[in-house]
Amino acid sequence: MSRFIIQGGNPLSGSITPQGAKNEALEVISAVLLTDETVRISNVPEILDVRNLIALLEGMGVKVERHSKGDYSFCAASLDLKYIESSEFVSKCAALRGSVMLAGPLLARFGKAWFPKPGGDKIGRRRVDTHLEGFSKLGATLEYEPSRRAFSLTAAKGLEGCYMLLDEASVTGTANIVMAATLAKGRTTIFNAACEPYVQQLCRLLVAMGAKIEGVGSNLLKIIGVESLHGASHVILPDMIEVGSFMGLAAITRSSLTIKGASCADLGIIPASFERLGVKIVQQGDDILVPAQDSYEIESFMDGSIMTLADAPWPGLTPDLLSVMLVVATQCKGSVLIHQKMFESRLFFVDKLIDMGAQIILCDPHRAVVIGHDHKLQLRGARMTSPDIRAGIALLLAALSAKGESVIENIEQIDRGYEDIEGRLATLGAKIERQ
Repeated sequence: MSRFIIQGGNPLSGSITPQGAKNEALEVISAVLLTDETVRISNVPEILDVRNLIALLEGMGVKVERHSKGDYSFCAASLDLKYIESSEFVSKCAALRGSVMLAGPLLARFGKAWFPKPGGDKIGRRRVDTHLEGFSKLGATLEYEPSRRAFSLTAAKGLEGCYMLLDEASVTGTANIVMAATLAKGRTTIFNAACEPYVQQLCRLLVAMGAKIEGVGSNLLKIIGVESLHGASHVILPDMIEVGSFMGLAAITRSSLTIKGASCADLGIIPASFERLGVKIVQQGDDILVPAQDSYEIESFMDGSIMTLADAPWPGLTPDLLSVMLVVATQCKGSVLIHQKMFESRLFFVDKLIDMGAQIILCDPHRAVVIGHDHKLQLRGARMTSPDIRAGIALLLAALSAKGESVIENIEQIDRGYEDIEGRLATLGAKIERQ
């Protein structure tokens, strides 16, 4: 198990370019299973979760060619269907959260798929009901296999389009259902669909492959099934979670940083949410400058009540950045309530921040009140363990701002979502070493 050794308290400077979006990559790479023609995808983040998904595809028989860093071609013309039905394949899928995205394409193209209980982050219960109910409404038969801890999905006569109202605006659930619906017979209407940029990008790729989709960018999607899809090319957006993480990095270290090629039009409410913490965000074309500030003052609501930052479906604030914002708030002036609605264990990492000197009241598994230090009381270095991707990067930001040495164990969790993070931060002046 690897770890980071961080010497904190050093100002940073320079520019940094965000990687391709992890969540989009997992969706669009899974979509290559919908056709027997070649799909080329560029700006692929070469992070652990994506590499594991690509390895899983190769094991299924997908021909993968790496043209250059982040530039891949995929051809799923000859899949090993016997292996895809094996216990070994199901076991490998269960260890990778992103593997849930394989079920929709396999079910649509071959009429059968396995859907194991997914692995991934230790952030509490993550429901998959939306996926399974959507497949069921499209005509798939579900049968749970206890020995494999997985659902067997079958659609011997093919999938049939229908109307469905999703019980939650699940991003992965929407993506999985949309992929399945592209090859279903007739029209599928999905109401309360997720409309995150990741889903929009997936739909654009599918349209480029010959799918018929209306309503992209809204919560009402209409898909008319086609007989088959063909090859296409696609460019993945910059990762908005990395962009937000770098905004937080600049603020917590009181540094001036430029985020290059941030795709500002796809950031939604993220810049405004950091501005509520007193962080100045300057858009320069498609770049973002976060200038150094001596103090960051948290806004209050218009009636004078304490500011609340809460996650919500797009175009609301993504839950993946609340951990970063919480860390930033520890050094702002004022107080803020962080309300993590979606995952009941994602705030449990705050005990590490309290050990570092942060003033945080953990109200319950979903809410924490942060009382900012206004940089008058610097965090102190500590030894900690990364419980998941987003808490891991938040702890790394805290360590970079802290006085003294910090050690972060289990950094494989950070590697799952951030590519060569220590090397990229070192170019900004961070003192960070992997052991």
